[in-house]
Amino acid sequence: MTTAYKQQMLPIEKVFRDPVHNYIHVQHQVILDLINSREVQRLRRIHQLGTSSFTFHGAEHTRFSHSLGVYEIARRICDIFERNFSIKKMGAAGWDDSERLVVLCAALLHDIGHGAYSHTFEHIFQTNHEAITVDIITSPTTEVYQILNRVEEGFPEKVASVITKQYPNPQVVQMISSQIDADRMDYLLRDAYFTGTEYGTFDITRILRVVRPYNDGICFAMNGMHAVEDYIVSRYQMYVQVYFHPSSRGMEVVLQHLLNRAKELYPENQEWFERHSELIVPFLNDEFKLEDYVRLDDGVLNTYFNHWTDSSDAILSDLANRFLNRKPLKSASFQPEIDEQLIQLLRKDVKKVGYNDEYYTAINSSFDLPYDFYRPKSNKHRTQIELQQKDGSLVELSKVSPLVAALAGQTQGDNRFYFPREMIHNQQQTNYNLFSETYESFLSHIHNGHLQ
Repeated sequence: MTTAYKQQMLPIEKVFRDPVHNYIHVQHQVILDLINSREVQRLRRIHQLGTSSFTFHGAEHTRFSHSLGVYEIARRICDIFERNFSIKKMGAAGWDDSERLVVLCAALLHDIGHGAYSHTFEHIFQTNHEAITVDIITSPTTEVYQILNRVEEGFPEKVASVITKQYPNPQVVQMISSQIDADRMDYLLRDAYFTGTEYGTFDITRILRVVRPYNDGICFAMNGMHAVEDYIVSRYQMYVQVYFHPSSRGMEVVLQHLLNRAKELYPENQEWFERHSELIVPFLNDEFKLEDYVRLDDGVLNTYFNHWTDSSDAILSDLANRFLNRKPLKSASFQPEIDEQLIQLLRKDVKKVGYNDEYYTAINSSFDLPYDFYRPKSNKHRTQIELQQKDGSLVELSKVSPLVAALAGQTQGDNRFYFPREMIHNQQQTNYNLFSETYESFLSHIHNGHLQ
């Protein structure tokens, strides 16, 4: 029964029409069953880009569509490897197609642990989407586990080990998680498409043409170097121009403060929260279970935020209104080592006007490393991108690409101070003018080159 299920193919392949990949092809019964599972369907109700849709209005795509896209890229790589680089042709360094199903399942399920509003929720309630991904895959209570367990005994744990990077075959792991993997390739192309930007586009057809398996993972043919360069630059541009956009982060700050305020109010207002936002209560009292986590999504939280606009607590009500009606906090970039005193002055002025500075100011830091070479002494070193030369030897990408060498190891991003936008737009009151003067000093500091 188990073996038959593992090998069961659909009578006719099923396709999902996709704006990025045209068609997503499903041939295995296991994959179709996973797609139809409760836990994967939940991803339809979680936005891929969180608060970025408040800045890029087209960015309404979901974790579900991204998960299907990662699956499709992984499926294409498996096809290429089996066709051109199988163990029959290359020996031990080649691709063993018996690994295909574990790759496809891991690709489809790699984001299944993401929660409502993803990283913001994760930060407030101390959840970990990677750990919860493993829990969903390996917990006998989930539909995903029950489907995977029908494949063979221990198969759920195999799939989970790919996501935790403990699976013994590095080719499998790097296909899903590395500096150029199916996950990153899909989200760059998908996010670029739905945000209406061109930054994230790159030649995925060429990259898939030059991808190769080798003993220790995945590499790329030397003649594909420029396509890989293009991918690195695209990733850099997407982080700077889209993922780190100040307005998106301003909405994220509002959301963060909103959830923090609810958590602070809960002990004295348990009955009210239980009546108006029942499903979030296990998180407010730090006693949530996996089932509680799976029941939450963006829509559930938005419904609760709507209820919270009627709260008798002025801060909770105001923050809920600001989030639902897109009123991000204003911001300016700064350098902590230079402008700490000025930031404190701004905080005090916000307080003088009558705002609670804990909930109406914030420092948000967003940084990313576009590409890095292998650093064995680093706590979280990255798998470097290897190029394969004609003689079969490997060379690390930044050694032969001046463009990538210029980006390698260079962290990109900024620190921003957030405060109420009306502090500089309402010039009628003396207190507002007081803040405006301090803010003008802040802007002057920026223009003088002390800030970027």
